[in-house]
Amino acid sequence: VEIDPDGTFKYILVRLQRPGGEEQRDIVRGTKAAEFHNHIFEKVNPEMEKLGYECKCLGGGKIDHNSKDKKIRVFGLSTGYGKADHSVTVEILKKVYTDYEITWSDDKK
Repeated sequence: VEIDPDGTFKYILVRLQRPGGEEQRDIVRGTKAAEFHNHIFEKVNPEMEKLGYECKCLGGGKIDHNSKDKKIRVFGLSTGYGKADHSVTVEILKKVYTDYEITWSDDKK
């Protein structure tokens, strides 16, 4: 998981896989610096290829991260990639933000 420490920003759910390998791993990336979801993927993809992974974007949305109140809300969708499975995203986030309240919805805002 690599997301900004505060604010509301776009995120993508990315599946990593070794070429020809069975094992898959999903990662979450999100940042205010990205105007569009594909900007995040364009940064992640070359980084992961250097590590020997193939990347596939499973979709996107938005994250509202409030580190002061220890709350994260996952919502929305990506116009280009479609909606990520927010329930998967939340499970990944819970592994890192263990003491947070993390929720998701299909709301657009």
